[in-house]
Amino acid sequence: MRGYGPNPPYAHWPGDAAIAVQFVVNYEEGGENCVLHGDAASEAFLSEIVGAQPWPDKRHWNMESIYEYGARAGFWRLHRMLTEANVPATVFGVASALARGPEQVAAMKEAGWEIATHGLRWIDYRDHSEADERRELETAIALHEEVVGEKPSGLYLGRTSVNTIKLALKAGCFEWISDTYDDDLPYWIDHDGQGNPADPQLVIPYTLDVNDMRFATPQGFNSGDQFFAYLRDTFDTLYAEGLAGRPAMMSIGLHCRLVGRPGRAAALQRFIDHVQSHERVWLATRGEIARHWKDHHPYVAPKLRPSRMKLGEFVEAFGGIFEHSPWIAERAHGLELGPAHDSAAGLHNALCRSFRTASEEERLGVLTAHPDLAGKLAAARRLTEHSTQEQASAGLDALTDEERSRFTVLNQAYVERFGFPFIIAVRDHDKASILDAFVKRLTNTREEEFATACRQVERIAYHRLKDLLP
Repeated sequence: MRGYGPNPPYAHWPGDAAIAVQFVVNYEEGGENCVLHGDAASEAFLSEIVGAQPWPDKRHWNMESIYEYGARAGFWRLHRMLTEANVPATVFGVASALARGPEQVAAMKEAGWEIATHGLRWIDYRDHSEADERRELETAIALHEEVVGEKPSGLYLGRTSVNTIKLALKAGCFEWISDTYDDDLPYWIDHDGQGNPADPQLVIPYTLDVNDMRFATPQGFNSGDQFFAYLRDTFDTLYAEGLAGRPAMMSIGLHCRLVGRPGRAAALQRFIDHVQSHERVWLATRGEIARHWKDHHPYVAPKLRPSRMKLGEFVEAFGGIFEHSPWIAERAHGLELGPAHDSAAGLHNALCRSFRTASEEERLGVLTAHPDLAGKLAAARRLTEHSTQEQASAGLDALTDEERSRFTVLNQAYVERFGFPFIIAVRDHDKASILDAFVKRLTNTREEEFATACRQVERIAYHRLKDLLP
């Protein structure tokens, strides 16, 4: 849920392109559900028959012929359009469909298209056992190599199960995988404890919105004009963001039986013309994007990953973030921590939740654990490392006798009034503004000042976490 956060990396696309545009041709025709293939029922997904239902133990002649159009006519229309425009493509090829389409495979190879695997069959894997799905993935890889002449370097299954990504990671043979829709840039995952964390996996997210599949869904495109408008607006938005310094990636999902129809293909041609009318556009295959990302943004293991730490390690690392109050870290560890908490802002939120839900007595204990500013502990050099650095950042380690005397008087007056030391995030201030805040806050009620001091404790914690985490 975090991704790159507010500051994604600069992509450095070739030629300093403002956008990387990637066309995917899904080749599924011949791999769909069909009783001739040993399936229990006919296909019902992504066709002109919107809302179709499977026919158990029966062939669906209309459905079969719609899919067949993609192989017989739609593919060749797309092939001509892309090759004549010199647009590279990545094929998501269902292995059994590729095996039934040797002429199409030859044309893909002659055009220099990248051919990735789209699984063994174009079916829904959600109810497959993990063992059965693993066997089908292994068979898909082997059949792909037989038909294409080389193993696939990428994987997009599409109709996944909960085990699909785990199985892809464990396969260990894919340069990239694309069964995600969660970002505009590639990113790395380190197997999340599944597989070898020293061999991270590159993910190139795909798309279901910039995708002609929406011609075959209830909430989708009714005409080529709608498809073109959506493609154009997506491109224009990403292109403008790229020119402004945040280049990203645009994937376009195509299906031979859908956009391969003449009335829709015209919209795709208009979009290709629109893209090619712009400079600083990189048209690439997914493999080219993967290799670029590996060269320019190689995997770097995080120094600290709070969400994966055991309790003892977690408390040792973060028990001092709230001054002398390791119990806050202990309680935070029991929350639902995930990758979103592996940043300064994320972990700060978890720690603050533990602090805010503590009793008033416990929070008072945190306040009283803080040292006076420029007080006796500072003079005796007995501050914690954090506090020493913080007070030094505002010059409180180099006070004149007059300044030290004033701090002493203010500290004494403050503690007598409120019962805890004056706390302020000194990294946000200098000596003058600290003294000004000191005087102003002495006029608060105790309730007001208790709340103010607690907010300052949280602010101090955030500064400390920023020294440790991105």
